Amino acid sequence: MNNELVTQEHWWKRNWKWAVPIVGTIMMAIVIFFSSGMNLIVTDLVQAYADTKLYEYALEKAKSNDSVIELLGEIEAIENLAILEGEVHYTNENKTVNATIGLKGTKGKAKMDITANRVNDKWSYKKINIRIKNPPEKKQTIELITK
Repeated sequence: MNNELVTQEHWWKRNWKWAVPIVGTIMMAIVIFFSSGMNLIVTDLVQAYADTKLYEYALEKAKSNDSVIELLGEIEAIENLAILEGEVHYTNENKTVNATIGLKGTKGKAKMDITANRVNDKWSYKKINIRIKNPPEKKQTIELITK
């Protein structure tokens, strides 16, 4: 009987053939992500997702407008996914925002466009528009606030 120890190759020697391409692909993805500006878009979406006050007032204005109610019916609460599916752009050191958020009503769908400035931790709205998308025959834009 032979009691010699079986030596096993080092991890890197055994796995380099698949580890190098995977690490290289991950590194390229990270470089592309940061060089394309996607990190800024993700940052804006996350900030809008966390700042519910930004769209709460705009939603209340929409729910209280007779034209919007007539065309969309009862408007549902804004889902978190609707914010992530929309567009959000912060500028001026995060004191100015342009956002588009999807709305759903019992009679149709729309997009809510918001332009606002943050003054003393409160949003001052310059524009709130509701763009009716569906049904197509009722397609129009309703201006709730325009400054």
